Amino acid sequence: MTTASHKEYVKANLRLEELIKVVDDNTPFENPLTKEFLEVSNIIEQYEEVHYSIGLSSLVEVIELRMLEMNLKRKDLATLLNTSESKISAYLKDKKEITLKHARILHQKLNIDGDIILQ
Repeated sequence: MTTASHKEYVKANLRLEELIKVVDDNTPFENPLTKEFLEVSNIIEQYEEVHYSIGLSSLVEVIELRMLEMNLKRKDLATLLNTSESKISAYLKDKKEITLKHARILHQKLNIDGDIILQ
């Protein structure tokens, strides 16, 4: 499947703005406007995946986010990983590679996606 041109992308965005006003969760799936809504959304999504790809967050960014969400300090993370605060500091400054053992714990205890850990 080919990606839409920029002109088609802009046109799809404008049409989506119109459709949002008339299509909602209660609109039947068989309704032609619902089908058009999905088609236009797909055009926009495919174009943005190619031209505005965000990519994965870095492991350090995700660890810091999880620490913030879970209200963990570096010493708490060190305890969780059964390691030293200096090793945690090296991990977070991206000066040291995370060991497989620690990666496994991060995945299990902080629920960090394996794709992010392995990137």
